[in-house]
Amino acid sequence: MTERLLSWYRARTLREQRLVLAGGVIALLALAYLLIVPLNDILESERGRHATDVIALGETQVRIDAVKAAQGERVAPLQEPIETVIRDRANDAGFALAAVTPQGTDRVAISIASARPGALTGWVAELEAMGILVEQLTTTDNGDRTVAAQMTLRARGQ
Repeated sequence: MTERLLSWYRARTLREQRLVLAGGVIALLALAYLLIVPLNDILESERGRHATDVIALGETQVRIDAVKAAQGERVAPLQEPIETVIRDRANDAGFALAAVTPQGTDRVAISIASARPGALTGWVAELEAMGILVEQLTTTDNGDRTVAAQMTLRARGQ
């Protein structure tokens, strides 16, 4: 087959041979262009996906580090019953507890008739830092810049 192609090519005039060569070069360039451009688009797409994946990996590593740090800061178990701890902390913060109802060994429901919202929020944050979690919190506006609160609190990990 190669011999037939060469004999056909040699049978052409010099001008025709140059035109056939020029056409072959143009065809090869067009073919190369049609192969390279899609490959370049694919590479650009993959670079974008890679960048997105690297960012997602970094965010995930930050979250993992935060979880590990939180696990390292374990709160010590309460040394007294939760009811006693809540009464003492409320007294220290200046809250008058209207009702304290133990619900088992690790849970207590309390009621506060009047508290400033900012002070109550700060007190709840202190309790959570000690390892006492708020399971339920309901506040009602008293109309005099104070709120009434009903809470269910639970000791973490007990």
